[in-house]
Parts: sequence; structure tokens; C-alpha cells
Amino acid sequence: MSIPVLATKLYIPSPRPKVVLRSRLIERLNQGLHRKLTLISAPAGSGKTTLVSAWVAGCDRAVAWLSLDEEDSDPARFLTSLVAALRRIVPNIGEEVLGVLQSSQPPPIEAALTVLLNEITGMPDDFVLVLDDYHVVDAKAGVPGVSQAVDDALTSLLEHLPPQMHLVITTREDPQLPLARLRARDQLTELRAKDLRFTNSEAAGFLNQTMGLDLSADDIDALETRTEGWIAGLQLAAISIQGHEDVPAFIRAFAGDHRYIVDYLVEEVLQRQSESVRSFLLQTSILERLNGPLCDAVTGQKGSKARLEALERGNFFLVPLDDKRHWYRYHHLFAEVLYAYLIAEMVDRPGQLSALHMRASEWYEHYGSPAQAIRHALAAEDFERAADLIEMAVPAMLRSRQEAALLGWFRALPDGLVRFRPVLSAGYASALLSSGELEGVEARLRDAERWLGTSDPTVDRHARPDAPVSAMIVVDEEEFRLLPGSIAISRAGQALVLGDVAGTVKYARRALDLIPEDDYLRRGGAAVLLGLAAWTRGDLEAAHRAYAEGMAWLQRAGNISDAIGCAIAVADIRIAQGCLHEAMRTYERGLQLATVQTAHGEPVLRGTSDMHVGMSAIHREWNDLDAATQHLLKSKELGEHIGLPQNRYRWRVAMSRIREAEGDLDGALDLLEQADRLYVSDFSPNVHPVPALQIRMWVAQGRLSEAMAWARERGLSTDDDLSYLREFEHITLARVLLALYKSDPADHSILAGVGPTGPTGLTGLLERLLQAAEEGGRTASVIEILGLQALVKQTRNDIPAALVSLERALALAEPEGYIRIFVDEGPAMAQLLVKAASRGLKPEYTGRLLAAFEKEQEASAGSSPLPISPLRTPATPTSLASHPSTEPLSQRELEVLRLFRTDLSGPEIARELVISLSTVRTHTKGIYSKLNVNSRRAAVKRAAELNMF
Repeated sequence: MSIPVLATKLYIPSPRPKVVLRSRLIERLNQGLHRKLTLISAPAGSGKTTLVSAWVAGCDRAVAWLSLDEEDSDPARFLTSLVAALRRIVPNIGEEVLGVLQSSQPPPIEAALTVLLNEITGMPDDFVLVLDDYHVVDAKAGVPGVSQAVDDALTSLLEHLPPQMHLVITTREDPQLPLARLRARDQLTELRAKDLRFTNSEAAGFLNQTMGLDLSADDIDALETRTEGWIAGLQLAAISIQGHEDVPAFIRAFAGDHRYIVDYLVEEVLQRQSESVRSFLLQTSILERLNGPLCDAVTGQKGSKARLEALERGNFFLVPLDDKRHWYRYHHLFAEVLYAYLIAEMVDRPGQLSALHMRASEWYEHYGSPAQAIRHALAAEDFERAADLIEMAVPAMLRSRQEAALLGWFRALPDGLVRFRPVLSAGYASALLSSGELEGVEARLRDAERWLGTSDPTVDRHARPDAPVSAMIVVDEEEFRLLPGSIAISRAGQALVLGDVAGTVKYARRALDLIPEDDYLRRGGAAVLLGLAAWTRGDLEAAHRAYAEGMAWLQRAGNISDAIGCAIAVADIRIAQGCLHEAMRTYERGLQLATVQTAHGEPVLRGTSDMHVGMSAIHREWNDLDAATQHLLKSKELGEHIGLPQNRYRWRVAMSRIREAEGDLDGALDLLEQADRLYVSDFSPNVHPVPALQIRMWVAQGRLSEAMAWARERGLSTDDDLSYLREFEHITLARVLLALYKSDPADHSILAGVGPTGPTGLTGLLERLLQAAEEGGRTASVIEILGLQALVKQTRNDIPAALVSLERALALAEPEGYIRIFVDEGPAMAQLLVKAASRGLKPEYTGRLLAAFEKEQEASAGSSPLPISPLRTPATPTSLASHPSTEPLSQRELEVLRLFRTDLSGPEIARELVISLSTVRTHTKGIYSKLNVNSRRAAVKRAAELNMF
């Protein structure tokens, strides 16, 4: 469901007639166009918006304008508004972004922003994007972390800003953006309060020409001095001066800080107006936006449209929000002061203030703006009405992923009122779960459940929350009818997050019993939860069946994006079962489904990027590293926003495995560190935790003491009770112990022991892991464990027993074409395969595996015969063969060196190679040392002399 955007937010304010021409500031804005960002940061009333609107009126670039409000603190709403603004320049831009924002699992805002940047990069003309009043995104109360997400998204935008785009931000306070870095790189133009203050000549032009006064030079100088050139102060002073006989005495009368001046001048302004104008200004100060019919409704008077036009002509701080003068707003500071006076006047008449808000709420409800209707109902403290409106808005808000706004509304309601509204309580629980907040979910679900046996949903609708309430209140009766199934789904999700697999199964099955047969969306959700429960406990075949059923229901519901998400999970399950070919077919069918949708004009569906990541992992296992890399590049080209929430972490894990296969363990570890930071939990079991992958690479690097420290920190031991969720970690522990035993073969205590659960030590652990994996049908784990058993037996010089384990592994692996699972084990596995081949074990398959070993060794160590030299030594470029005095560069150093010939900076090289900046610096030092140079230019020149390009 799309999020509506008010057209008035996209209107570029027209320059006022007789506006003071501020040539010095206009010139600075023009000069800053070659930089990324122009920041205009100054207090209220400093003329920020007026300056920018005057500048863009004469700018030779296209301009997209977005006036922000508090609702834009919600990341999804912010991005939707941003797309709407850009569409004033390019009408169809952002289709894919809007499509994914409307899906049931929208991506992180930074990911969705990436595709928008890709589209902007293709725009032929330069343009300016103005974000006006950016400070309001931090004003959203009660929603922690929301505005931070918007700040993070803008930081990402600035880091990857297309050259044809220039960003302008006006704000009362500095945003949380990397301003220091932008300054250092000369990518920032700044205008501050001191820059915006009127000079004496500008003040004279404003007071005498714009405001129509006839002040002497001394009066202008005194007024400019007392207001310090503050534009709002000058404007208020000018309004107050009109009608005064002794102007010099008036100017001498006020002094103090800006707020004191404002209070004083507004009081003067209000006292000099007729009662009808004064009343209109105060009553309409409750509104964020004003138009004639709305103001008529709030004030109870007619003729508001004409009054607004008159106020604009009289310079009463009224800003038009469209070129037809239908919508206006008061200057923010003016509105704040008016509202403060309104509250002060009505301190003894609170009912009148509430009445104003109620009239606004009713008007907005009638004209289809539920968010504003709810805001005013809450301000009026008519919580019953607000609760009614919120209940009707909940389904649409959840479908459009606006949980943050929902939670803000829920938290504004009295708790006692929510408890008697089952649909509202269930919606509250659902919003909390969707936001990852478990606290409060149980209480809300209990509140909803206790009313399920009540037959009359209409009793006592308007009881005060502090009075006895004898019956529930229901507004959305259709949602109430579906409530039992909805609650069961929420309980299943809650149980899964809490690790209660049995509870997940119980409630998911209950949901399927309760949900109507034709409610495919809810039935699909319940089936997927059953699949997740089975997956979590390691019953992969049951998980596959449930997921397939859920996927079919979601397709029938037309929710193709979520169906593709299910396809990814189905393929992951099949990979764990050792069915690589079937997993690949699942990915291919999913891509075909996504392509059919796109061919019909739909945006690229979410999950498409993830499928390419999964296909990459399979190609890597088949040792086709080129194909594996191409799939990851395709995924990157599509963009992270086309992926599910975990795509960013999964992509980096897949690329790290490719780097590992190429022998670049440092690069692989860099990627895993990034993946660990980016990991976000969802309902899927985390069966391959990133830290365990890092430990495996530490083992390859010989960092055994650190690896053992990790095992102790995780509480891992060889006599643990085993579970599927920790299977990968226990296999990793086995690898650590095997490496320790190889380093000290005399320490037989590593191999065997006896514990409360049976044999312990490395040998016992592997036996128990093998049995558990076989019982769970997890063939991929079985193959890996058998390979480790073979290596343990080889280390003990029991070659016949080692070959027995290896033969079993080969028999399982050959039909699916496994390669890397053996090659990654290194020279010891190569030695075993040589022995297996000599004894005629799986001759064709062992031949393929040995060929893969030989190919890898040739790429990494030149011509050393198998299996003498390490398989992962850095590659030796043939271009250095004739220069024996030059130490060879590693493959990754060569990649960095080639990028030295471009204009890419260090951070840009890091992003291009998907490694950290510190790793780029390490490689740079290595290049300089080996080529005996001290600069990029010299390195490129020396490499050219050596024919390295």
C-alpha cells in the first residue's frame, strides 16, 4: 500500500514581491554548486527558506523541493517523500523503490536509497535537491532510532552522490552528517546565522522598500543593531512600528535576546489587530497547514480564504505552500509563539482548546487524512476518538510498513483504554513484533485474547478511560472476526523469537485451523512459521514441505515478492540437505518468476538479489569461481534494496568465501567483519554464524590460541548436548581441536575422553555430530564431518580407516558435484585423495578433485608438484619472472596496483574491491616496499617498466 505525499510539501515557495536582493549570498550558493552539499543552518526566522527560494528561482538547474515535517522521521515515509520530490523533475523515477517499500518486508532505507542513486546516475541533466526544515526529522517524540535511520541514509547518499546532483539542506540545527569530512574534502558550502543576518544596507532595503516604512538612517541602524540583523525580528518590528507616531522612541524601547524581542513584538502585533484577526491567528495556530475550508471548520467562521490572502499581503509570516494559494503555513517561530499565547489565554478554559483540535480532527477525517485526524484527536485528548481512528488505520499502516508512526500513536493512548479494545491491542502487539521490540508483546496479546469470547463488540464506546468499563470496544469488525487467527500468528512469531520451537508449532497450527481457507496471505504466513520451526530444530524435510506450502499460498495471494523470499529459504534448506542441483533449480525458477513480473512492467522484486547470492554459493562449491563472482556482481548491480533484510550480510559472506578460495584470507576476514556488523536477526535460524566462519579462517592462519579463546567464550566443549542451531559451531570446534592435535600429535587427550553423554574429545565429538546430522538428513554436514574424521585418522597414521571415512564422503558428494568442500581442506586432503585414487576409490570423481587441487596449486604456487607446497601461497605474477630482484606482488596487491591508475581515492578503492580501508593501506605499503617507491604515481610508473599491466 502506497504512502500518500501532500503535494504542498513539493511546492517551491515563490519569491516574495519586493524581496531584498541578497547578491552576496546568491553568489556563494552559485559557487557551491560544484560541491556535494550546501548546508544552511541557522535559528528560526533567519530567512533560510526565503533565501533558497529566491536562489532557485534564478538557478539554471532543475530543482526538486521537499518541505519536511515530523512524519518524515519515519524512514519509509521519508524515502517516499523524496521520490515524490524527484518526480517533479523525472516523472517515473523511483518505481522500484516505491515497489519494495510497499512489500511486507521492506529493505533498510540505505539499501532502497541505493537503487534511487543508480537511477539518478542515469539522469542527463544537473539538478538541485532541496530538503527544507531538516531539523523536524529529529522532532518525532517517542520513536527512538527513527531519525537516526534518516541521518544514516543521507550520509550514504552523500558518500555516493552522483555528479549531476547537488543537495541543499536548510535546518535550525546541524544534522548528524559527516560535516567535518565534507569540509576537509572541500565538498561542503555552509551558510550560518552570521552569514544570513541583514547588513545595514539590506536592512534598509527590507524596512523601507519591502515593508513600506520611511525610516531614517539612524533608526535603521538602531533597529539593525538591536535585532543583530535577525530577519524575523526586523519583520516583527516593522509590523509593530506601523501606526506608531514616535518611531524612534519605539525602537529605543525594546532590547534583549531574540526570544524576548519576539514575545514583545508579537504582543504588540496582536494588541494592534482587530479582535477577529487576533482570534483567527490564535485559533489557527494549532494547524501545521492552513487552507480556507479547514480554517472555517476550526474557527467556526466563514471567509477564511480571503482572510489568509489578506494576511499574506500584510506580511503576517504566512508562507504559501502552492502556487494557487490554496494552502499556507505560518512561519514556524510565529506559529510557536501564537500557540504559546493561545495556551496561556485558555489555561482556565481547556475545553475550548480541545474543541479547536476536535474540529480539525473531524475535518481531516472527512477529507481522508487519517494521520492528521489522529494527531489532532490526540492533541484534544479525546483518546476514545483517537483510538477509533487508529484502529481503522492499523491494517493500512502495517501493510505500508509504518510501524514507527503506529507505535507513536499507541504510546500516546492511555493504557487502560487500549486494554478494552482487542483489535487495537492485537495491532499494538503486531507493530511491536514487526519493529523487533519484544517487550510489551505478551501483555498486548493477553489483552486481546481475553475478549475473544465476548459476543457484543459495541458496548460502552465512549466511556472515559478512568471510569469502570464493562465491555470491549470494536470499531473494525472485520478485523475482529479474523482476530483469533491473527493473534495465533503473532504468538507463533513471538515464540520463535524467544526460541520456543514447540510453541511456534502449536500456534502456527492453531492459526491454520482458524484462518479462512481463502485468506491466502495469513495462511501463507502461518505455513512459513511452521517451516521456520522445523528448520530451527533441524528437521529439514518437514521445513521444506511447510515452506513449499506457504510459498504456494503466498503466490495465490499475489504476494510474489514474499513467495520469492520463501524460494530462497527452500533453496537454503535443500543446500543443507546436500541437494545442490535442486537448490539451483529453485533459484532459477524464482528468477524466472521475478522476470515474468518485471516483463509486465512491475518493479524488480525483492529477493532477486538474494537468489543471485545463493546461486553464487553453489557455483563456488562447484569450483566455478568466475560464475560465482558474476552472480555476486549481478546481485550488487541490482542493489541491496532488491534483497531481503539479510542480503547485505549474506552478500559479504559469499564474497568472503570466494576470497578464501582465491587464497586471500585477509580480504576474506575483512568481508566477514563487515558481514558481522551488518547482520540483522530475522525469524530464520542463524545456522552459520559469522564469528564461526571467522574462526575457521583463523585456524587456516594458525591463530589457534585466539580460536580456543573463542570456543571458551562460546562455552563450547566436546561433551555438549548437540543441536542443529549449534552444529556449525561444534564442527568449527572440531576443526580447532584438529589443528591443535596436528601441532602437538603427542597430546592424545585432545582425541578421546569420556563424559556424561558418552565419548568426548575430538573423536567422540565427531561421532556424535555425524550421527545427529545423519538422523536430520543434513547431508552437507555429513560430508564435512566425514572429511574431518578422515583427516583425524590420517593424522594418527591410520590410513585405511581414513580412507573408509573418505569413501563414504565421496559417495555422498559425487552426485551433487561437490568440489570445494574437499579442496578447502588443503594439502592433507590432497594426500588422502592421491591414496584413494591409487586404490581405485571413485576414480573418476577423485580425478576431478585432484585436477581441482592441481589447478589451485598452479594458480597459487607456480609449478610445485602436489602436495608438497602450501596450496594458498600468494600468486606469483609471470610478469616478474624476468625480474628476480623484485619481490612478487600478491594477487590482491596487483588488483590495488591496477586501480592506482584510476582517479579512485583510497576509500573508493576499498569499496570497489569490497575490503576495508585499512586493508587497502596495508596492500599499498606492501606495493611501495616491493617496488621500492613512495607514491602511487611512482608505483604505476615502476609497474609499467616491469610490464605488470
